[in-house]
Amino acid sequence: MDVQKVKDMANKMRRKILDISHSCNVSAHIGGGLSIVDIMATLYSSVLSYDTKNPAWEDRDRFILSKGHGALGYYSALLEAGIISEEIFATFQTNESDLTAHPVMNIPLGIESSNGSLGQGLSMGVGLALAARRKTKKHRIYVLLGNGECNEGSVWEAIMSAAYFKLDNLIAIVDDNGFQNDGNSEAIMECGDFGDKWKSFGWNVCSVNGHNISELYNAFVECNVENKPKVVIAHTIKGKGVSFMENNNEWHHNRLTKVQYDQALQEMGEI
Repeated sequence: MDVQKVKDMANKMRRKILDISHSCNVSAHIGGGLSIVDIMATLYSSVLSYDTKNPAWEDRDRFILSKGHGALGYYSALLEAGIISEEIFATFQTNESDLTAHPVMNIPLGIESSNGSLGQGLSMGVGLALAARRKTKKHRIYVLLGNGECNEGSVWEAIMSAAYFKLDNLIAIVDDNGFQNDGNSEAIMECGDFGDKWKSFGWNVCSVNGHNISELYNAFVECNVENKPKVVIAHTIKGKGVSFMENNNEWHHNRLTKVQYDQALQEMGEI
């Protein structure tokens, strides 16, 4: 893996997120999209198996964005990976666009599932992992959740099921940025030691800096235990890369003005 290449991809993704958030001229989920950029860049540049010319390739790895409001991080990864075009990306949140505020399943565009209502993606992942095993397929299933999403009881049902079925072809990723829609996650539903909870349910737990490419790559590729599903708890910063958005929950869903857009680009050294 070329760390600098992944960092360059992540920087391009951040720029694309800012560009489209401004040009769409409506509010967008920017903060949670920015927090997952390094995760997505690592996955789509160095980890996932896929075919840009055949997104429906049967042996591709499956990626599910369970935290559907992180769609900007997803779409920008699909763009930089060469799965969707600039023209399609530019339609984000316009009438009749395939790129809506939350993902809608569209295999030709590399979108594996419809997500938005939280707490469902990991259960989908369990089903896909079971199906792959029964078909004796070698591909893996990756599911990205939000830390706030893990308040949902359905998530823990899926966690328990995955361990019971020994789904070592299933990898969960938690974007642990400390916030959710209504505020600070610990103030809303304190989770204590998050890793210990997953471990107590029978999962292999890897805890990493969610903005460190090497740590992310090693957690995805190594850190494996036979017959155990794996969770990568990625400690991230909501709004990562833009100072006035970082750890500022106003940017969970907000409109990016021209002044703010220019300020963000200046911070990134783009103007």
